[in-house]
Amino acid sequence: MERQEYNITAYTENHIGLLNRIAIIFSRRKINIESLNTSPSEIEGIHRFNIVITETEDVVRKICRQMEKQVEVLKVYFNSNDEVVWQEMALYKVPTDVIAEKALVERLLRENGARAVVIRKDYTVFETTGHRQETDSLLRALQPFGLIEFVRSARIAIIKSSDGFNRQLREFEEAKPGAEVVENEYLNDREGVFAM
Repeated sequence: MERQEYNITAYTENHIGLLNRIAIIFSRRKINIESLNTSPSEIEGIHRFNIVITETEDVVRKICRQMEKQVEVLKVYFNSNDEVVWQEMALYKVPTDVIAEKALVERLLRENGARAVVIRKDYTVFETTGHRQETDSLLRALQPFGLIEFVRSARIAIIKSSDGFNRQLREFEEAKPGAEVVENEYLNDREGVFAM
């Protein structure tokens, strides 16, 4: 099987130590996590992990099953890049005097949809969103103009064909429970025998 980039989406409870246990699943298999983002999801009290790795589908499937064995993990999905809508955010710190003096830099920023976030005498911080190739392209273009600092966020992604875990969870909560469970009926009978 061919290795490719996969987006793993996990819906979890928000418990201390879960991130560490999930990271161990990857490190035991010697798989590098290329991007990791965790945030609240559309469901109150449920968090969402977005993890990006490059692996074969078979390996990704096994990892997802391993993740779902964690008590706090409710559901795990995996998708190729074609099956998700995704973005990353990047911040660029550039000397303000270079922007003011060079129309080329201003045009570069405008062409790349960069937006000024902070403007000071000594530097200006710009923000862009897009795919990694786009943010890397602007990074390379700004290097000759004295780029001071650069940072990129982890990937955030939404599954294109999914109607969401939210609906599945609501259906589960609304489902009628099965037959009433009688706890320890056999054990209670046995205890009665031994009590005599």
